[in-house]
Amino acid sequence: MRATSANLEPLLLTYRSDSGGASQGDGGSDGEAPDARAVIERTAERAPLLSTTTEDGFQHRLWSVTDPAEIAEIQSDLAAHQALIADGHHRWATNLRLRAEHPSPSAWDYGLVLLVDTARYPLRVRAIHRYLHRLPVSEALAALGDSFRIRTVEGPLGHALDALAEAAAKSNAFVLAGDGAFHLVDRPSPDLLARTIPGDHPEAWRTLDATVLHATLLDHVWRIPDTPDHIAYIHDTAATVEKAERDGGTAILMHPVREEVVRDLARQGVTMPRKSTSFGPKPATGLVLRALAF
Repeated sequence: MRATSANLEPLLLTYRSDSGGASQGDGGSDGEAPDARAVIERTAERAPLLSTTTEDGFQHRLWSVTDPAEIAEIQSDLAAHQALIADGHHRWATNLRLRAEHPSPSAWDYGLVLLVDTARYPLRVRAIHRYLHRLPVSEALAALGDSFRIRTVEGPLGHALDALAEAAAKSNAFVLAGDGAFHLVDRPSPDLLARTIPGDHPEAWRTLDATVLHATLLDHVWRIPDTPDHIAYIHDTAATVEKAERDGGTAILMHPVREEVVRDLARQGVTMPRKSTSFGPKPATGLVLRALAF
């Protein structure tokens, strides 16, 4: 950003409007409460400035809102809401650092963001899976002993993910793969969790699958450091399994965290374990740029 004097891609922020229902009327134009959704829906009826489909199959359409009254309506509506950083934490930190480097007021006081009302336009929250380069599945399972329940789930992959979703509704749960089978690991020992999970965080954080994975399994049971030569973070589920079966390591498949959990922890000032969630779809990198030198 410093070298280009530009915001090269927006942060992805989510917020929740007071109601997820369809907008009525023209928002604040005739005495009604200001409603950013009404502006969005009116704008989307016009021809977009740009329309393209990227190689991942997502269609992107871009409009501009330039009418001062509509901008004021959006500002008035958004002023009552808090936003969650769903994607772009490092860019947020970079924005703050670069703002401090430039005398205010300047263009560096602001950043480029995409705000999504997830009450009206829900995003998908996907898990980010782990691949353990140096731990074969047989050794991973043997190290668990009787501290977790272990069951083999018949394939295909979709069946294993269904079993994971069912188990994750009741306790911490993971699917281990890489040896040609799917192993559902759930119901961790309460004593083990009490010994390994830090007690200085809220209950919602201590019971996250990612917390249990890193604090209990990786740090305590398997003793694997969180470094790139030991752990890879992979978004695509099938690719994670394929890599494990090809290279002889262990794929750990995770169940997605609900957005409400992420939002509740953020309100408490608690940071999620890293690589816990992936919100999408997101705009393609480079689709919208913001020049800061003009």
